[in-house]
Amino acid sequence: MDDQKQFDWVDFYQALARKLLAYHDDRQTLIGKIQQVYQNTGIAMPTLERDQQIVDIDPFTVFGLFNKSSQREDNRKKIIAAMAELFDISAALPTSFVSVPVLNNQNATFYDFTGYRGENDIEDLWQLFSAALRYADNQTETNRAELFLYFDRTIQKRGIGNSKITMGLYWIAPQVFLNLDQRNTWFIYESGKIPDEIVNTLSAPESKISAEKYFAITEKMRTYLQSGTCPYHDFMELSAEAWRYSEEVNQKKRAAAANTHQEAIPTPQQDTLDEDANTVRYWLYAPGDGAKIWDECYQHGIMAIGWDKIGDLRSFSNKEEMKQRMKETMDPSRSYKMAAHATWQFANEMKPGDIVFAKKGMHTVIGRGIVRSAYFFDSTRSQYKNVRKVEWTHKGEWQHPGQAAMKTLTDITPYTDYVKQMSALFESDEINDQEPPEILYPPYNAAQFLEEVYMDAAKYQKLKSLLHHKKNIVLQGAPGVGKTFIARRLAYSIMGCKNAERVAMVQFHQSYAYEDFIMGYRPDGNGFKPNPGVFYSFCKQAEDDSDNPYFFIIDEINRGNLSKIFGELFMLVEKDKRGKVKVTLPNHDQFSVPENIYIIGTMNTADRSLAMLDYALRRRFAFFDLEPGFRTAGFQAYQTELANEKFDRLIAQVEELNKAIASDESLGAGFCIGHSFFCALDGDIAQKLEEIVEFELIPLLREYWFDEPSKVQNWTNRLRGAIA
Repeated sequence: MDDQKQFDWVDFYQALARKLLAYHDDRQTLIGKIQQVYQNTGIAMPTLERDQQIVDIDPFTVFGLFNKSSQREDNRKKIIAAMAELFDISAALPTSFVSVPVLNNQNATFYDFTGYRGENDIEDLWQLFSAALRYADNQTETNRAELFLYFDRTIQKRGIGNSKITMGLYWIAPQVFLNLDQRNTWFIYESGKIPDEIVNTLSAPESKISAEKYFAITEKMRTYLQSGTCPYHDFMELSAEAWRYSEEVNQKKRAAAANTHQEAIPTPQQDTLDEDANTVRYWLYAPGDGAKIWDECYQHGIMAIGWDKIGDLRSFSNKEEMKQRMKETMDPSRSYKMAAHATWQFANEMKPGDIVFAKKGMHTVIGRGIVRSAYFFDSTRSQYKNVRKVEWTHKGEWQHPGQAAMKTLTDITPYTDYVKQMSALFESDEINDQEPPEILYPPYNAAQFLEEVYMDAAKYQKLKSLLHHKKNIVLQGAPGVGKTFIARRLAYSIMGCKNAERVAMVQFHQSYAYEDFIMGYRPDGNGFKPNPGVFYSFCKQAEDDSDNPYFFIIDEINRGNLSKIFGELFMLVEKDKRGKVKVTLPNHDQFSVPENIYIIGTMNTADRSLAMLDYALRRRFAFFDLEPGFRTAGFQAYQTELANEKFDRLIAQVEELNKAIASDESLGAGFCIGHSFFCALDGDIAQKLEEIVEFELIPLLREYWFDEPSKVQNWTNRLRGAIA
């Protein structure tokens, strides 16, 4: 591809820049045109303001709409084509984007959202944009002084630094402005492609460089490029080579890493509930082929499964060991994946108090019972030696709703509608006319909280007081600070016991809706009927036990469409509206949020979408910052108890790494690495530390600094060196 062809984006970018100047004093029209671009293309509009209530925009952010790191090229071209039409641009549409720097998707606006930005932040960006174009046209001292003024003013804004501000200038005038994004900076200063005698004359690349230093670097690099001794002749060719060469280096490093390290084996996701928290789980159970041992199970008050040849299930430390033993003692050609899963659950995950539904075939339910013992291996039985005691409350035949799973044992707890249907089969039958025995829950207090959660006592008391006062809080912090872990234990510490029946948790996502959360219509075979959502049901449970606090945890609260999910609950969750103000739901129920409900949200500050939170929700929640707890007394006691030199060296490096992340203008403290990556280590500590570094921390750094390979390599070497 010849130079003219590969840089054919320049004419269009410059033409768009000139068109945008006309909207300096007519930004509402500009916003309307941007919205029209996405309507015309059918592409989802990126988040430009909280709940997309866009009140202002700057021209650099407009360019950022089609210059993002993960944007597909076809979408990029669609957006550009739509802009060409709406802004009446006659320049040819780009066919190539060689040398064009792109924004990090998590930090793609040049301004902070409403409530966080300064009054003049967006206006200063417009002034910089205008001054840069004037300087590009006519490089007088007056124009230079004005450009310096707005450059220095703008680069001090939160979320803006060398990379973002210089790539914005490069987009609109690449012949004049040098792009100092992370790839170019690495190429100039560290790749070895630029002679040392040139590099040594350049100012060090600070995170927020002054205009004077930036333009000194620009002029020295321009002089070198035009000297006749350099293979690249302008800033565009320099940027193109920086991108090409950095990709070449990255590919070589990835290939070397692939040859050195085996692929990580994903571990099963841990249950979000605590082992000793009394939460009932529901199981579907087949008592032998064709239910052949059902009568025996009912008469003797047991449930039993086979796989006798592998012996006592307690002798295995994981499912993989079970699977391998099955292969050794039975058929080595079979996978036994599902069998190992079922036997592991039967021995390790099922617990007293769980509900069991017995089935025959795929269409008949034959009983219901309550698990009454831990697992044991009964060697006196001729077969089906893996046993638990069960109090069978029902025996008979009921039509199974739909088609049952074929497996011997299935955990059906996550399928709430299915559990309701199964439970409804037995509602007309009295189990007994006595009050059920009181369940004694494991005690839990503030001292236990502080022992498990790496937080000081004063901060815990403030957090507890804040939740009592506001009733709605969001725990926000960097990856790995244990937000969900803390949320659940905060609830237990306030309750005084580990009663998971009074704690519910959901995780928001883009498809989560009001119908899932509060109330919606669902088909029932005879049309549609109102179906209660998880929060509605939890509130009704809390109403019946008004003397005790209940806690509803919303994990990743910022990932859902909050207006869509909460609806009228924006009003009902307010502290002074609890139990007083009611709304009418689709089932005509008069609904209010009980006073004994506490809502705890969690939010990852490394996620740019956290700024999307609806203002109506923000003012009803208090926001509590959680930080990495490496310096807390609890973590340091854990570290002392572990007494491992490699662990100590690694933690020291991670603390230094967090300082680098916090000072990086494109990241910040919200991207720091939390302590929970290193908690609960046992067994082969050295191996686990290596796995954490290789398969958790290094991939995270590659994500953070995707276009600054030298920084990734530096920290990779330091982390690996700490555990060598």
